[in-house]
Amino acid sequence: MKFKYYLLLLLFTMTVFAQKRVETSIDTTKNKIGAQFNLTLKTTVDTLSTVVFPNAKRFGNLEVIRSYVIDTIEKGAQYELVKKYGLTQFDSGKYTIPSLKVLINDKPFVTDSIAIEVANVLVDTLNQKMFDIKEISPVASDYRFFWNLLLIIIAIIAIGIGTYVAIKKYQNKKTEQEALKSPIEKATTLLQNLEKKELWQKGEIKNYYSELTDIARNYIEEAIEIPAMESTTSELISALRVASVKKKMTVSQETLSNLEQVLKQADLVKFAKSKPLDFEISGDRNKIEKALLTLDQSIPEEIEDEESKAWEEMKRVQKLKQQRKIRIITAAGFVFGALLLLFTFLVVTKGFDYVKDNIIGHPIKELLEGEWVQSEYGNPAIAIETPKVLQRMDLSKSLPKEGMALIKEMQSFGYGSLQENFYIMVSTIKYKQETQLDLDASIEGSLKALEAQGAQDIIVKQEDFDTKLGITGRKGFGTLVVINPITKNSLKLYYEIVVFSQDGGLQQIIIVHEAGDAYAIQLSERLLNSVELKKATE
Repeated sequence: MKFKYYLLLLLFTMTVFAQKRVETSIDTTKNKIGAQFNLTLKTTVDTLSTVVFPNAKRFGNLEVIRSYVIDTIEKGAQYELVKKYGLTQFDSGKYTIPSLKVLINDKPFVTDSIAIEVANVLVDTLNQKMFDIKEISPVASDYRFFWNLLLIIIAIIAIGIGTYVAIKKYQNKKTEQEALKSPIEKATTLLQNLEKKELWQKGEIKNYYSELTDIARNYIEEAIEIPAMESTTSELISALRVASVKKKMTVSQETLSNLEQVLKQADLVKFAKSKPLDFEISGDRNKIEKALLTLDQSIPEEIEDEESKAWEEMKRVQKLKQQRKIRIITAAGFVFGALLLLFTFLVVTKGFDYVKDNIIGHPIKELLEGEWVQSEYGNPAIAIETPKVLQRMDLSKSLPKEGMALIKEMQSFGYGSLQENFYIMVSTIKYKQETQLDLDASIEGSLKALEAQGAQDIIVKQEDFDTKLGITGRKGFGTLVVINPITKNSLKLYYEIVVFSQDGGLQQIIIVHEAGDAYAIQLSERLLNSVELKKATE
């Protein structure tokens, strides 16, 4: 009995070891809420084996947020397969990654279960500041809007080109029809089309004779210039005999007789409800065609002289120019109208200021959204971020000689001008002797310099100004008026003057822009928020 027990235990142990073909590991058994647990399954098989790892969205109470590609490591005649999973859980607590089935050659092998813990995130409400939930920030859709706008404009231009090509094709087709089809060609074509309709075969004999005689009458009216459509049969034949004499046409009596017979037969069909036999109808059609061809051959040819040919060529060229002009005007009118409608739509939906700033263009907006430059200017240096690199300026000639005598070094850098409605200037002054500076007086001096450049009606306000590093200076701000030298119109500008005194030196920033310009206000704020000051160097 004891032997059977040992044998059973041995078989069970062998089965367990035989099933243990998949190694299971995890990078950590304790993690924070939402953090990733990295589960690894590993097995070694021969080259001909097939292995299927589990593929599920959840392993127990844990969510599979990532399933990595199987890594294959060659080990002699065998392969080591490594499969990794990224797991997470958003509720704190203790969880178990259950045993998973891995199929090796269609035989299931189970992995070890692993106990893990998801810890809560502690929030220190005493030492850590708590803030209100921020407002929802609207996602900027300008790029999508401008992309759609570009596609609309391209579509409008494409339609304009298509309109031009379509009109040209229609004009060319019409010209070819007019040029190629002489009266006899038109008549012959119409006769062929009449036969294709098979009217008399369908019992529509009256309609057939009506169209047949209309073709003949139209030809005679156009080629021989006789009012055939309005004449009776007898009047038409009499007019043809008279015209043949006047135009010296060699028309036989047989031709006129055959034509007269067909016309009378048509009159009987139309007005007396006569029904000719099939062979009579076919014969009448042949008589008409032969009569028209004979008449056309009997018309004397007009010999054009060189002057007539030149005149016809000139008319042809003029007609082509007129057609091209019509095509261009029509296509351009369509494109202009479509763009006008698009512009009106944008003004109504977005507002004129939006269209003016984003479609027509706004120079300050372009500066604001462009690539800015971080630089240091002067001594003591002013570090500032600007939309353009500031250019060196020479202001020494504009200062009085007694003032220049006190200055050891002065450097000025600027961009724009008052006349351009946007102006930036950064200047530094280093004095020969350490001087106690009156910053308010320095602001007044800068305002006088602006007056020298044409500023009028200056309104002044002053307050302290602090940089991010806590250096305090003075700020003068307000409005002024300048006169445009070209239009002579007055323009109201807003100015800001910021001055600092360090080591007996003066550091100054002047910004002037159009009053009420939202983009310029943003630009000015960005400029002043970027200001930092450096110590003077010898």
